[in-house]
Amino acid sequence: MGVFWEAIKQAFSLLVHGDSYVYQVMWMSIRVAGTATIFGMVIGIPLGAWLGIKRVRGWGVAATILNVGLMLPPVVIGLFVFLLLSRQGPLGSLSLLYTPSAMVLAEFFIAAPVIAAITMGGVASVPKDVRMQAMGLGASRWQSVWLVLREARVTLISGIVAGFGAAISEVGAVMMVGGNLSIAGHNQSGTMTTATMALVRQGDYAGAMAFGMILILLAFVITFLLTRTQQGLRRRWLQS
Repeated sequence: MGVFWEAIKQAFSLLVHGDSYVYQVMWMSIRVAGTATIFGMVIGIPLGAWLGIKRVRGWGVAATILNVGLMLPPVVIGLFVFLLLSRQGPLGSLSLLYTPSAMVLAEFFIAAPVIAAITMGGVASVPKDVRMQAMGLGASRWQSVWLVLREARVTLISGIVAGFGAAISEVGAVMMVGGNLSIAGHNQSGTMTTATMALVRQGDYAGAMAFGMILILLAFVITFLLTRTQQGLRRRWLQS
């Protein structure tokens, strides 16, 4: 127990005094996960909305593939991105392996299926009558789709948050394609999750605990904001 409490005390000290290494890695993690989540939204929300609204031929196969993406082990995604960006891979000439861009790509493949699947479920739960009535009142096709997305906005926000959470908490895939980034131009040791593993191996429990505390704090803050947003949207919906 002595080691545990000592690590917490030292972690607080690192955070309060603004240790440069800790904050560099923290911002790297947020930037990488945030960028991956934005790209995941750009792809995942339209795809999920399309699958949630349409029932075209091959829908079952497409939905199954999307749901399988939720269950893929992250290390498999890391291996896929690694081979894609390696020197012998199709994108090897871009020299992206062991860079923040490689980590963004890996986290994108983790976040996008989460956002798309939750969006699909949320959009599919909106009664079909909503869209049909809107079109019957003269709304265009895109206006009716936008109305459905508005009705499912609470679920969409949950999907975005879940995608960000999956991205920022990832370890295996990020470590495989990003390494420790101890190369020219990058002094940070990857993301908070990979840095935590590296610091534990080095016996630096205070630094590892600092990253753990930041990740827990991020989870609380994001969950709090999500809950408040959901409550506000429901309140407005009940008042309308």
